[in-house]
Amino acid sequence: MILGQGFVLTFMEDNSGLFDSVRSRIVQGRGHIRDRAADYLCYALVDAVVDHYFVALEQFDDYFEMLDEAILSKPHSNQIQEIHRLKREMIVVRRAIWPLREEIGLLVKSSSPLIETETRFYLRDLYDHIIQIIEMVESYRDILGSLHDTCLSSMSQRLNEVMKVLTIIATIFIPLTFIVGVYGMNFAYMPELRWRWGYFMVWGLMILIAVGMAVQFKRRNWW
Repeated sequence: MILGQGFVLTFMEDNSGLFDSVRSRIVQGRGHIRDRAADYLCYALVDAVVDHYFVALEQFDDYFEMLDEAILSKPHSNQIQEIHRLKREMIVVRRAIWPLREEIGLLVKSSSPLIETETRFYLRDLYDHIIQIIEMVESYRDILGSLHDTCLSSMSQRLNEVMKVLTIIATIFIPLTFIVGVYGMNFAYMPELRWRWGYFMVWGLMILIAVGMAVQFKRRNWW
């Protein structure tokens, strides 16, 4: 963007429609844009850019809420990658907005005759908006850090729940494995092997032990 005496030149990489609102104001004669000098038009164009930053950040905000709900309901490793991607997006936004802060600050303090006194008030307001965007970006980076920690904690908690269930199952099978191991030994003199109801008694004992341990674990809220 180049500001001169009575003109403003802008260069864009593509036709994104970023300045459509400013064009509409010029065509329809709304506001003071047709009554003011080129510095006001320059301010209006930069203000349109800043407004689009707010729109983009609002979309990030909505997406953060959806991501937070997804992490709490069903944490997954893919969400960690998504958080890192969003962090890179925040870095890109910060790198884009930070030079604009410096440039608008210079225009506010500049003594150039191209900037009218009344336009400086608008530029100060624009400068405050840019500071607000930078603060929003910083807060979003903190939110992403919190989401990252929450995702790791949720995944760890989920893993702990799975490990707890597996540990309880393994614990229940320890005495059952001991009983089966004892009666699986090939000794000639094992009186229980010749009992008519020995097989059913061993099964009953193992079921009783398993049920008793499961009930005990439930009473202790271990599962």
